[in-house]
Amino acid sequence: MASDPIIALRGVTKTYGTGATAFQALKGVDLDIAGGDFVAVMGPSGSGKSTTMNILGCLDVPSAGSFVFRGHHIERLSRDERALLRRKYLGFVFQGFNLLSRTSALENVELPLLYRGEDKKARHSLGMAALDKVGLADWWDHTPAELSGGQQQRVAIARAIVTNPDVLLADEPTGNLDSERSVEIMELLTDLNRQSGITVLMVTHEGDMAAFARTIVHFKDGLVERIEAGKGAALEVTA
Repeated sequence: MASDPIIALRGVTKTYGTGATAFQALKGVDLDIAGGDFVAVMGPSGSGKSTTMNILGCLDVPSAGSFVFRGHHIERLSRDERALLRRKYLGFVFQGFNLLSRTSALENVELPLLYRGEDKKARHSLGMAALDKVGLADWWDHTPAELSGGQQQRVAIARAIVTNPDVLLADEPTGNLDSERSVEIMELLTDLNRQSGITVLMVTHEGDMAAFARTIVHFKDGLVERIEAGKGAALEVTA
């Protein structure tokens, strides 16, 4: 795992609204994330974890402070520049899968490549390779309705990694799954992190899912309350 942080937040604040109705969601967050880490972000509702993830995903910018990603100050970029950065370096996985219901698994996975302007042959090749990584190559022609919840989330993960991103951001990726399927998804994310070197940032409220991570960041009242090692770090040492 790289020693230099791929992500660095310094004094990051985020305020919504103005005047008497203003709400400060983040109150000066400092956080380093090393390239290749698997980070679980936890905290109660209103703690600032979701706001932080929106900033890390370049979906929002700090009100003050700095956000450096791969040496670039993201708070200085325009909306279009942030969109290009997301397209090139980031992949997203959501609790609700967000798959197109009338298209096949392969077509869903190919979508980011279509937005990139890749030709049909390249989309097919890269899409099948991504499905193979998540164990669904044989299900490429099935629609979401023909897949289980766990399989749908695997398709969503394949869609997120098909562009070979540096960072995968997962928002409650096991929130709609039963315990067995949740463990399968966490094992898949762990394998992708270790074998492909993808930096994984995951929001979760489930302690047993967070334990898969190498690093667990706890938020409280708009600040990082504490950072601790997850079981993934211990496994890395003994591997």
